[in-house]
Amino acid sequence: MIKEIVKDREFLSKPAEEATAADTQVIEDLRDTLASLEDAVCLAANQIGSTKAVIAYRDGDRIAVMLNPKIKRGAQPYKTQESCLSLEDLSEVRRFQMVTVSYQVLAGENLVSRTKRLSGWTAEVVQHAIDHCAGKLV
Repeated sequence: MIKEIVKDREFLSKPAEEATAADTQVIEDLRDTLASLEDAVCLAANQIGSTKAVIAYRDGDRIAVMLNPKIKRGAQPYKTQESCLSLEDLSEVRRFQMVTVSYQVLAGENLVSRTKRLSGWTAEVVQHAIDHCAGKLV
């Protein structure tokens, strides 16, 4: 189901709760909402009103989902300005050109742990969404 984008700073400032295999509706809503937004490249579940640590991002022609994502390593830091669907102003942030992210995916009825190395634009948008899970307004 396509959800409205949350703009409530107090709600967005709260760290997300751990996602579980029972959060299939959150995953579906996040995918549907991101797919409906032409100019959006990533979303965190709190941006659609969920308290769970789930993010979605565009990965080529598909929408990838990560549950409980954490940045394990970052390399080549830089500063940039980012926009956000939940905020009106640009934010200056520090990002890494390359990151290693640990996360989980839903496989049937179970969560499976994965690790992925990302770089460039994809690394930046995933870092943005992970910041949302931590309650950081970006």
